[in-house]
Amino acid sequence: MDINLDSYQILDKFNVSRETYHILDEFRELVLHKNKEINLIGAKTINNFVERHIVDCAQAIDFIDKNNKTCTDLGSGAGLPGVVLAIVLRDKSINMKMNLYEKSYHKSSFLRQVVRKLKLDVQIFEKDIFKEENLISGSIIARAFKPLPIILELVEKSFKNYTNLIVFMGKNGKQLIEDAVKKCEFEYKEKKSLTSNDSFLINIKNIKKK
Repeated sequence: MDINLDSYQILDKFNVSRETYHILDEFRELVLHKNKEINLIGAKTINNFVERHIVDCAQAIDFIDKNNKTCTDLGSGAGLPGVVLAIVLRDKSINMKMNLYEKSYHKSSFLRQVVRKLKLDVQIFEKDIFKEENLISGSIIARAFKPLPIILELVEKSFKNYTNLIVFMGKNGKQLIEDAVKKCEFEYKEKKSLTSNDSFLINIKNIKKK
């Protein structure tokens, strides 16, 4: 498969191998092909898929607790960020199962196809995460899912044990944090996004309802 390796160069800071660039690009091709049938990604992000989706998702690797055996992706959609992170974790020989929650039948079917083709240690849960209880996970991650206050309530309600919560925040992120602290107490750290000046990631621990 001929790919433009230059577009993946930013991943060098995460020590990702060239072989994994090819696997990530195979995933990109699968998403773009399926996107012609069902809506997986926005049309405006097709031409800059690598930066907008691959690199954007991969940067969360710094916040994932590598000592745990599981990571849970809330509302995985096209497998962003769950599939990307599963590929990068495997590249680093980190033994971690990625659990993807996606209630859509068509998107879940696509994710199962991807996991089989790329031979990933990923489990697909075709379920509404809001109806689940007593879940256990290492890191939990959410990208383009729900506003932060709703995600915090979900984690506090549905997970009986977890290590940390990683959320991708957009340009209104600061306001969402202010809204969230009105209902929940939590500790957090921020990390500036590699792909957008208006975005950042937030790593949250010890969520408690007020």
